[in-house]
Amino acid sequence: MATAQDAGKIDSAQGEKKKFWNNDMEAIIGIMVVLLILGTINVFSSSFIIAEVEFDSPYFFLKRHLINIAIGFVAFIICFKVDYHKWRKFMPFILLFTVISLLLVLIIGPVVNGARRWLPLVVAQFQPAEFAKLVAIMIMAAYLAMSIRKNLEIKFFTAQMGIIAVMTILTEQEPDMGTASIIVGIPLIMMIVAGLHWKKICLLFGATIIGVIGLIYRQPYRLERLKVTYDPWSDAQNYGYQTVQSLSAIGSGELTGMGLGVGVSKYDYLPEAHTDFAFAIFCQENGFLGAIFVFMLFAALTIYAARIANRARDEYGQILSMGIMILIVGQAIANLLMVGGILPVVGVPLPFISYGGTSLIVTMAAIGILSNIGRLGKAT
Repeated sequence: MATAQDAGKIDSAQGEKKKFWNNDMEAIIGIMVVLLILGTINVFSSSFIIAEVEFDSPYFFLKRHLINIAIGFVAFIICFKVDYHKWRKFMPFILLFTVISLLLVLIIGPVVNGARRWLPLVVAQFQPAEFAKLVAIMIMAAYLAMSIRKNLEIKFFTAQMGIIAVMTILTEQEPDMGTASIIVGIPLIMMIVAGLHWKKICLLFGATIIGVIGLIYRQPYRLERLKVTYDPWSDAQNYGYQTVQSLSAIGSGELTGMGLGVGVSKYDYLPEAHTDFAFAIFCQENGFLGAIFVFMLFAALTIYAARIANRARDEYGQILSMGIMILIVGQAIANLLMVGGILPVVGVPLPFISYGGTSLIVTMAAIGILSNIGRLGKAT
């Protein structure tokens, strides 16, 4: 005869079976897979017109995207299997590779839309600045973990910040202010979260304002973009064109969208429809409900990443998890605000949804590291 205790165990076991995943690591991987599926569909839908016109094949970008996913999965598996502590041993070589790559971009990189951002490889192009984002997070996590462990004061002027500054300057020279801001911005946010003194936070805030103003005035087009941010229709045929077309695409999607492949903005109306503004096409074809679903996925990613950080076995794992979470979700927020006309056009892709080889591969590698931290973390 079953006892009340036995019945409780049965109910508990049934409750466990109803879970979508057994732990935070599986949740992160599951969310990544769903976003990859949505992104692949959206990349094809938003790119087949321009692919047909420019490359005589509607599948041009889709094929490249699938190759990038395959490479990304290899990077994910490697990062998932390798203990995240071991990356610190290879960091000098990784840093040297990153800095040399950023220098080579400025020397031999092809000029695309007035900027040098890619290194031409045999079968693809490599964007070192995307790789530099993750590298900056990893070296800052190592420094902050050491400072916390030894109860030392967190300082600005360190070797780690010097390296990050070099990568930031090289990226800005491309020019690419959006990526440069991420390379230096996320490590600074990590410092604040890790316990930076409030006086230094105030100094940092002031220096950031001065730095941003300087970077805006360094390239005249940045100031013009900033001017039209909140009234893009005042210059709808020039600097406000992308924002106007983006908002039109989002609005035309209404509640349920026009349907997959039916969105009209990709017909040479919205520039960068499959890259920076891919989410606008997604909204046009999937509507408000589709947009909400993507919001929920990134919100869930934030929650599970925070849980992994909280359960990491050491300070390095905690801070590295936090940095990766800020990298992925922060870029998502920046892109969504840009596409929605709240931020200026800064050229930040939407992780997993936008077309972009190096960005996708680095993001999947970052998820691999995050999953490894979750796998090696404290038992729940």
